[in-house]
Amino acid sequence: MLSTIVDTLKKVWNTPDLRKKVLFTAAVFLVFRFLGHIPVPSVNIIQLRQLFLQNQLLTMIDTLSGGTLANFSVMAIGIGPYITASIIMQVATYLYPKLKALSKEGESGRVLINQYTRILTIPVAIVQSISVLFILHGQNLILTTDPTAIAAMVMTMVAGSMIALWFGDLISERGIGNGTSMIIFAGIVGRYPVSIVNTFSLMKTINPFMLVMIIGMLLLIITAMVAMNEAIRKVTIQQATRARGSLTYGGKQSFLPLKLIQVGVLPIIFAVSIMVVPGMLGKLLIQAPDARLQSVAQAMVTLSNGSSLGYTLVYFLLVVAFTYFSTAVFFNPKELADELKQSGSFIPGVRPGKVTEEYLAKIIARITLPAAMFLGIIAVMPSIAQAWTNITTLTVGGTGLLIVVSVVLETTKQLQSLLVVQQYDKYL
Repeated sequence: MLSTIVDTLKKVWNTPDLRKKVLFTAAVFLVFRFLGHIPVPSVNIIQLRQLFLQNQLLTMIDTLSGGTLANFSVMAIGIGPYITASIIMQVATYLYPKLKALSKEGESGRVLINQYTRILTIPVAIVQSISVLFILHGQNLILTTDPTAIAAMVMTMVAGSMIALWFGDLISERGIGNGTSMIIFAGIVGRYPVSIVNTFSLMKTINPFMLVMIIGMLLLIITAMVAMNEAIRKVTIQQATRARGSLTYGGKQSFLPLKLIQVGVLPIIFAVSIMVVPGMLGKLLIQAPDARLQSVAQAMVTLSNGSSLGYTLVYFLLVVAFTYFSTAVFFNPKELADELKQSGSFIPGVRPGKVTEEYLAKIIARITLPAAMFLGIIAVMPSIAQAWTNITTLTVGGTGLLIVVSVVLETTKQLQSLLVVQQYDKYL
C-alpha cells in the first residue's frame, strides 16, 4: 500500500493541474490550523488542556472536531455540527417519503437536500456551542458570567463552524478529496507530532521490549484497518438473457460489492454523543440534597470517566448496537432488490423480489457482526492501551487512526482516477 501511495504522489506532483490542487489543499490546511490556535476569550486554556489529557471521552470529541476543541479556538466545534446535521437529514430522508422522493430526483434533489443540511447546521451549531460552554462552566473553566460575553462566545464558535464548513467546500471544489473528511484529517494529523514527542520523551522510563511491542501492535492495527476498510462481500449477479431476432443479449455475470463496514465511523460518533450525557447529568445532580440521588450522580460521573471498566464496557456495547442500527437505517435491501429487478438482473438461485430482499438482508446481518466487533475494539482501544502500557501520552485514539487510514485510501483512489483522466486528456 505504501509503495502505491508514494508512486501516486510522484505522478501527481509531475502533473501541473493536480499539483495545483494539492498545493491549494495544503494552503487551506495551513489556514485551518492557524485559526485552530486563536483561542476564544474568557476560557482557562491551560486547565482545559489538562482536562482533555485526563479524559478519553473528551479526547474523542476533540478528534471529531478536528483537533481544535482542546485549544478552545474560534474553530472549537469544527465541522461537528455539519456532521450531526447530515446524520439527521439522512435519517429524515429514510423516514419521510417527501425527502426520500427528493433524494431520487438526481443532482437537483441532492443539491436541495444539501442546502437543507447547511441551514440545519446553524441551529445545531448553536446547541452544540451552548452545550460545550455548559460543560466547561461545570468544570469552572469559564472566566466570565456576563450574558453578553457568553452570547459573543457562542456566536464566535458558530461562525468558526461555518468557516470550517466553507473550507471543506473549497477543498471539495478546488482541491483533493472530500472536504469534510479532509478537514477532520488535518486536525487529527496535526495532533500526531505532539503525541509522538510526548511519548518519546518518556522513552527513558519505558521498557524497550514494551516500546517494540507498541510499534508492532500499531503496525498490526493499521494493517487490520486497511483490510477491514477495503473488505467487501461479493454477491454474484447475472443479467437476464434477451433475444432479438437471431441475436442474444445479456446473460453476463458480475458481482455486487457489499462493504463489510457500511457506515464508517458513524456508530462511534453516535456512541460518543450518548456517553457525554451521563457525565453532564451527573455533574448537575451531584449537588442534590438527597443522598441517594447524589450516589446515582456520582456513579454517572464515574461512568463517564474514560479510564473506568464500566465506561469501556458500555462504550463497546453502544458502538456494536449503533453499528447494527446505522446499517439498518442506511442500507435498504428492498430498494437494492427492486433496482436489480428493474435492471433485469438477478442473483443466481434466488428469486427476484421479496426473496432477494431477504437474502441480501441475511448477508448484511452476517457481515455486520465482524464490522461491529471491529469498530467496538477500535473505539475502546485508547483505554486498553493506556491501561496496558501505563503511558498516558498515548492520546491518539483508534477512531482517529481509522479516519486517517480511510481518508488516505479514498484520496489515493481519487488521485489515481484523476491521473487516468489526465492520461486520456492528452489524446483529445
